[in-house]
Amino acid sequence: MELERRTFDVSELRVERREDAPPKITGHAAVFGQLSEDLGGFREQIAAGAFAEAIETDDVRALWNHNPDIVLGRNRAKTLILTEDTRGLAIEIIPPDTQAARDLMVSMERGDVTQMSFGFTVRPNGQNWAKDDEGRYIRTLTKVRLFDVSPVTFPAYPQTDVAVRSMDQWKKETPDYQLGLKRRALQLAEVEL
Repeated sequence: MELERRTFDVSELRVERREDAPPKITGHAAVFGQLSEDLGGFREQIAAGAFAEAIETDDVRALWNHNPDIVLGRNRAKTLILTEDTRGLAIEIIPPDTQAARDLMVSMERGDVTQMSFGFTVRPNGQNWAKDDEGRYIRTLTKVRLFDVSPVTFPAYPQTDVAVRSMDQWKKETPDYQLGLKRRALQLAEVEL
């Protein structure tokens, strides 16, 4: 399974500073029930509970811009706290005292960095596909394997092969979709005659 990444614009990504404690980065890496932009033929949303298993079992890193060279925290080291709240996947990072982390926090405090993203794969039976009232395909993530959460520079939903391959795989596995393609091909053939 290919690693996918999703980015959300969140208004409360912030740095908390207290004199008696190290600084923390807090916010939401994902939000529930919000439709994504078009991801190559489908839109996506995340169901509440989609991260529950990942929070309990996965070894998750907090990275800067998904860059594995800049680790900000890790749940197994207790420098990354992940929880699901009513809004989505809430994060709390205790960043290291490194130049990269300090630079990021300055950029966040200035308002230059305000988005977060998460890297994931879908667990078995962890997604549902449906059409909305307008005939658009909607993918609902219900169980994911989480690899990283990242403050990011650009809120870029990936318009990459990763997202497109996910839709392509679903199309191949869905008999109704395949039947619809065959019907359309027959209609086009009749029109051409």
